[in-house]
Amino acid sequence: MARGPIVAIDGPAGSGKSTTARLVAEGLGFTYLDTGALYRAVTLHALNLGVDPEDEEGLGRVLREIELHFEPTGAGEGPRLIMNGRDVSEEIRSMRVAASVSAVARSAVVRGSLVDLQREIGRAGGFVVEGRDIGTVVFPDAEIKVFLVADVEQRAERRLGDLRRAGDTEISLEQVRKNLLDRDAIDSGRAIAPLRKAADAVELDTSRLTIAEQVDKVVCFCTSLPTSTPDRSAGSPGEAAPKSRS
Repeated sequence: MARGPIVAIDGPAGSGKSTTARLVAEGLGFTYLDTGALYRAVTLHALNLGVDPEDEEGLGRVLREIELHFEPTGAGEGPRLIMNGRDVSEEIRSMRVAASVSAVARSAVVRGSLVDLQREIGRAGGFVVEGRDIGTVVFPDAEIKVFLVADVEQRAERRLGDLRRAGDTEISLEQVRKNLLDRDAIDSGRAIAPLRKAADAVELDTSRLTIAEQVDKVVCFCTSLPTSTPDRSAGSPGEAAPKSRS
């Protein structure tokens, strides 16, 4: 059976992917899938177990011990990420996790497991999926591909605002900026599924755009999509995902 359409939104940290993708999904009547949250959850579990983010064998053990699924929430909110029965949606956004997630995300064993999981979740289509390799690796046949960019100062200010709202009053703007630049270098330079714009993606600079403006622009890119979405009863972020495989 043919799958429904997929909208792939890629870009570096702080470019506005998550909020844009969630609101675009609401506007289109699609389901939102935050793939970065999955990598953050694996990173969190590895850190909690004392596993070095560079240790492939250790990360394989982490994957065997972790179970991830999304639970839907009310309108206007993204789904909650449940890891081994616990809601970690806020904890995965900490600077502690941000400092190590790019190292974990370049792991071959982690990427192989989570790409399989992402494809399984989205196999029926009708999704807006955001990440760094969605249009190039996970869903290279996505009907719409958008690559968001923004200057690093704007990205740092946005991320600092997110951290402040989450209760982190210690981190400085310069620390956030350095973290973003470090992650850019790792994400763009990794051997497996590096951060890059797909050849057929539309690039959108969000540096001077409000959230409403960038959402409107992405929705306009999607005017050619069918208005109906498929029955996803066989697979959805709201269902328990299979244990990640090493």
